Amino acid sequence: MDPIKILVVDDEPDILDFLRYNLVKEGYQVVTASNGEEGVMMAEKEKPGLVILDIMMPKMDGVEVCRNLRSKPEFDKTLIIFLTAREEDYSQIAALDIGGDDYITKPIRPRVFLSRIKALLRRSDRLEDEATDAIIVVGELEIDTERITVKKGEKVIELAKKEFELLNLLVSKPGKVFSREEIFNKVWGTDVIVGNRTIDVHIRKLREKIGDTFIKTIKGIGYKFEF
Repeated sequence: MDPIKILVVDDEPDILDFLRYNLVKEGYQVVTASNGEEGVMMAEKEKPGLVILDIMMPKMDGVEVCRNLRSKPEFDKTLIIFLTAREEDYSQIAALDIGGDDYITKPIRPRVFLSRIKALLRRSDRLEDEATDAIIVVGELEIDTERITVKKGEKVIELAKKEFELLNLLVSKPGKVFSREEIFNKVWGTDVIVGNRTIDVHIRKLREKIGDTFIKTIKGIGYKFEF
């Protein structure tokens, strides 16, 4: 099996070299670009399976690169990960909303960086296999959408139906901020009336059961899943 080809796009040479070194060491095939315009050209030429994009770049920023690629059918299944500064909350949200699959915050830690990439590739492989494998792996959590079960390591975690549906929604796109309205509509449905504290109670119960490090509160907006 040929190694997965990864395109890394960043305008900082040190970061570009650092990421290329760590990815090549893991056996990936790596091509690079130093700005957004060059990134689009390299993507069209090399057809990578995964693109890693810095958000803040000259000529064309990462969001514009992502939007450009997603407008072309040949990049529908290409995975896209963004590199963002910690304070770029709105950029992170915009990046995921226009088609990004995940984001990694700077400063980049090699083990976390490689772990996130492997997890994203595993999720992608499982989606390709579709009905034959309904197990989602995110970090140390294993979610079986057919058996409606969750495992953390070797421990089986018992979840109520709505708790499972809420968790399944959040992990469907790690890093994406789901608004409270979106959660209500997708988990409870538009025709169901529930109290304002319903989501908060279910989030609290999930944190008690799976740990309080996975689900982040975005004040005034909603929740997101990170690992």
